[in-house]
Amino acid sequence: MKNFLVLFLFIPSLLFAQNQTSKKSSSLTKPLSAPAKSGTLKTAGGFTIEGFIKGFADGTTVSLLNGQTGAPEAETTISKNLFSFNGKLVTPDFKIILFDKKPPYITLFLDNSKVNITGVKDSIEAAVITGSVSHADFAKLNQLLAPYQRLFAENAVHDAQEVASAMAAIENFVKRQTASFVAPLAVIRYSQLNMEVGKTEELFKLLSAEVKNTPMGNYVAQQIADSKRNAIGTVLADFTQADTTGKPIRLSSYRGKYVLIDFWASWCRPCRQENPNVVANFNKYKEKNFTVLGVSLDKTKSAWVEAIAMDGLAWGHVSDLQGWTNAVAQQYQISSIPQNFLIGPDGIIIGKNLRGADLERKLESIFK
Repeated sequence: MKNFLVLFLFIPSLLFAQNQTSKKSSSLTKPLSAPAKSGTLKTAGGFTIEGFIKGFADGTTVSLLNGQTGAPEAETTISKNLFSFNGKLVTPDFKIILFDKKPPYITLFLDNSKVNITGVKDSIEAAVITGSVSHADFAKLNQLLAPYQRLFAENAVHDAQEVASAMAAIENFVKRQTASFVAPLAVIRYSQLNMEVGKTEELFKLLSAEVKNTPMGNYVAQQIADSKRNAIGTVLADFTQADTTGKPIRLSSYRGKYVLIDFWASWCRPCRQENPNVVANFNKYKEKNFTVLGVSLDKTKSAWVEAIAMDGLAWGHVSDLQGWTNAVAQQYQISSIPQNFLIGPDGIIIGKNLRGADLERKLESIFK
C-alpha cells in the first residue's frame, strides 16, 4: 500500500486494495511505519519542532499528522509566523505538517531531536528543514532518486540502462547507510525495480539489527517473505473453483497456454481501473496462446456478474463468493488486490503483479 498518506508519495507500486478491517471498500495499501535516521536514536529528550513560516495569518491551525494514517497527533496555531511542537518518539517516523487543515503540506522524517523549519506559505513544500539526521538522510535519498522518478510512476517507461543505473545508485546508498532508518525505504525502491527477491533480500541483510527491527524494517522483511511464496520460476499450485454458471474450473485445464490469473473484485476500484488494460492485452494476444482467468473476491454473485459484463471481461471467471476468505486467495495467501500471476504453458510462474505498461511489456517480450 494502502493509512496511505506519506508513503503513497514515494512508493507508487503499493496502490492496492487491502485486506483490512473495512474490506468492503477498495482502500489502498497496508499501513507502513517509516522510521528513519542514521546512527543510534537518542530518545531521552524527545523532539522539538520550531517553525517559522511566513504568509499565514495569526491563529491559523497547524496540525502534526501521523505519516502512515493521516491521523492528527498534535495541533497548535501560528502566532507571528511561529509555531512549535514537542513530543517523544519510540522510533523515527514520517510526519505531515498541515496548515489550515488543507494541502499543500510539509513532509518530515522526524526523530527525537530539535528540528527547525523555515519557509513561506506560497511554496510550503520547499520549506527548509534542519536539525534532524533522519530527515537529512531522507532528503539525500530523494535527491538520489530525483533523476529516476519516471521509473517509479504508474505505467512507467522502461529503460533497461536507466533501471540498472537507478538500482546501482540505490544499492550504493544502502551499503553506505546500513544504520539509517531510511535504508528500508531505499530497499523498497530497489525491489520496485528488481523482480529478483534474492537480490532485494541480500540488500536488506546488510541493514543493522536496530533498523531491521523497526516497523518499516519488519514490513520489508514481510514483503520479502511474501515474494518467496509462489516465486517466479516455481509451478503455481493447481486449484478448482466454480465459474459464473457453477461449473468447476481447474487451473491445470489451462495447461499449454500462457495464463494471467487475475485476483480482483467488483467493489475494488483499483481493480476496475486496471481492467481496461487487461482487456486491451487480452484482445491483442488472445490469438497467440494467451488468456486470462479471473478469481473474484466478491460476495454477491449479481455484482460479480454485472462487473464482468460492464467491463467487458471476455475470459474465464471463478469465485466461491466468500470475499477475502475465497479459498484460492487463501491458498495463495492473497491479502491485497489487484494481484496477478502470469504462468507459462507448463504452469511455471513467469511474472507477478504485472499491471499497466509492465503487463504489456512482458507479453510483448513473450509474443514478439
